[in-house]
Amino acid sequence: MDEEAPRPHRAGEPMTSPRSASAGGRAPTSSLRDDIAKLIADDGLAPGDRLPTEARLAERFGVARSTVREALKRLEEEGLVDAVQGKGRFVSAIAAAIVERPITRYEGVTEMLTRLGYAVTTSVFSIGEVAADVAQAEALQVAPGTPLIRLARLRYGDDEPLVFSVDHVLRDALPGPIAHRDWSEPLTDVLEAYGQQVTSSVARISAVDLPFEIARRHRLSGLGPWLLVTETCLTRTGRRVLLADDYHRGAAIGFNVRRQR
Repeated sequence: MDEEAPRPHRAGEPMTSPRSASAGGRAPTSSLRDDIAKLIADDGLAPGDRLPTEARLAERFGVARSTVREALKRLEEEGLVDAVQGKGRFVSAIAAAIVERPITRYEGVTEMLTRLGYAVTTSVFSIGEVAADVAQAEALQVAPGTPLIRLARLRYGDDEPLVFSVDHVLRDALPGPIAHRDWSEPLTDVLEAYGQQVTSSVARISAVDLPFEIARRHRLSGLGPWLLVTETCLTRTGRRVLLADDYHRGAAIGFNVRRQR
């Protein structure tokens, strides 16, 4: 299928199915990480205060202790929690400076838009198989010519176009025919179903205009500057399975960062 379609498929057409705000799905560890961060704020815990034990957190949130341990590990990596051997975990000095949507946290586009309060729908422009060029092969650490799946989509928030994406996925990471798969689903969910759980990425952010042909063919001209996030996504084992070019509308979406010495 050619990317230069005269217009996107919208809801009700064969290649498209909408995603509601509640349909994005969250990994248990990610959800619990947010719950514990909210607990710090809601319970008025100050820097130096001790967090509840793993057992108490597991009981409070109704999850396994292993899930609690993973969520706490993420908070430690983000610098919000300090672990002291033999004493427990404590709220860090920078926990009071928690930022919304930190740039250091990996999340999928649908998940991100849902967290921002949008009702998310997806239009699929094109899906096909291509051979990796030199740049794609280098990013994914494969040989040039390696088979890839190429997917072009537009994510809407409350029916406003917000994120245009061009994704390249290792073909062997998603075996089977591609014609009848629901490509409006988050790619991270699809990959996880095949044992390829994406847990991190390497990203570069730049301010750009949409490529002229994309803006013209898909009626996206005149929407202002876009933030291009070029992201190489890795599984827990370190395999690079997805190369994503996501154009975020700069007027509607931003990133936050916390800095420290």
